[in-house]
Amino acid sequence: MKKMIFLFVATLFIAVAANAQESKGKNGIVELPIPHKVENIVMEDLNGDDKKMPFWGEKHLLIFYVDPDKAKQNEDFTYEIEYNHAASGDNIEGFGIINLKDSWYPIPNSAVRSIAKKRTEKNGALILTDPDRRLAKAWGLGDCNNKFVMLLISREGELVFCRKGEFTEQDKADFYEIIKKYR
Repeated sequence: MKKMIFLFVATLFIAVAANAQESKGKNGIVELPIPHKVENIVMEDLNGDDKKMPFWGEKHLLIFYVDPDKAKQNEDFTYEIEYNHAASGDNIEGFGIINLKDSWYPIPNSAVRSIAKKRTEKNGALILTDPDRRLAKAWGLGDCNNKFVMLLISREGELVFCRKGEFTEQDKADFYEIIKKYR
């Protein structure tokens, strides 16, 4: 009888632990519903130095949070946005954040940063890095591995748009609809 009670308790414990693990999501990151309030957090610049996100509370932020493995995912759409000036305006600032933790590349983060530095010297883009999924964890983005993630943060600090992975036509239409409110 004691063995059966022990097995029952052990099975119950395992089931509860597995359920708790599932609610956290992959990589221990809980995914929160959109919209929700987020805080400005410290990322790293391309030199590996701590840096808070620029223009926080001053402008709406369009952030491209990219796993280096999927840097070209949605490339046509990002060019379309740039070409049509869909996300441009006095009230919006855009920049990229490289999700270093989920990269499968067998090269060190310093090499990824070096490559990004060379590219930004040519195009003048602002790029930050996330060495340990701190953005995904702090903002409740869920699993961002192998995904191109587009985020829109209102000047009030609310995450109002989040799409991950290969964008559908509906994702694109949703982006164009919401960006109108923030231009």
